[in-house]
Amino acid sequence: MRALHGAQGPWWLGIEWRGQLTEAVLRAPTPRIDAAMVTTGAAALEVAERFGLPAPRLLGADLQSTGVPTTLETVVQGTSDWPAPPSVERLRAAGAVLARVHTVSLAPYEELPFRPRPIAVDDFAADRREGRLPSTPLLQTADEMVTAHGVPPSEQVFLHGDVWPGNLMWAGDEIAALIDWKTAGVGARGVDLSELRKQAAISFGPQAPAHVLDGYERATSTKARNVAYWDAIAALNTPTELYDATATTRRDAFLDRAMVNLDS
Repeated sequence: MRALHGAQGPWWLGIEWRGQLTEAVLRAPTPRIDAAMVTTGAAALEVAERFGLPAPRLLGADLQSTGVPTTLETVVQGTSDWPAPPSVERLRAAGAVLARVHTVSLAPYEELPFRPRPIAVDDFAADRREGRLPSTPLLQTADEMVTAHGVPPSEQVFLHGDVWPGNLMWAGDEIAALIDWKTAGVGARGVDLSELRKQAAISFGPQAPAHVLDGYERATSTKARNVAYWDAIAALNTPTELYDATATTRRDAFLDRAMVNLDS
């Protein structure tokens, strides 16, 4: 057994039985992942399998009997590394895979709750609003704008909840799977789409979000709605200062464009 992302897991397991080795990923609560997230991840993988979505498959789960929920899922062969800079085709493919997830219409339930924003276990905008985090004029103005705008009506669909380049596994130039479904749920398509657009802007620069949107719209054969609103929501659900100055600058530029488009 070895940890995949630092000492706190998840963990890769090699299970040998009758001379055959089976690989699996073990997930359990850690200081940063609570029991509800493990349960949500299991429910999301069940939905993904039912609808044939590109995701790991759930091998087994013990969510109640021990008091410590644990799951086993298949290991997805491939890599989450992206070339620098990424190709237009890869960015479009990332948008298109989200369109597949969003073909599943669901009503929220306990294990897959309603998600009003990406990574909904965090609410950095509320933290700033209530003084737990410092703010900036840009972030404050954007928060006021989206609050005044109000949540646009939308269909409720299955959401991954934490779409960033590191959660896309590639086999060559094809997406093998979306991984890490612990904050999945149900909500507006824009929750996922704009989170991926924001993450692409931060990771790859200001041209990348348009290619993500293009891939999504090609896959759905429709224009995405309320993109500026959801872009702002995604940008606001980040710490005031990101992990480096470039990332913060790119986030702010992405948010500024969303505000201009929302205002128009």
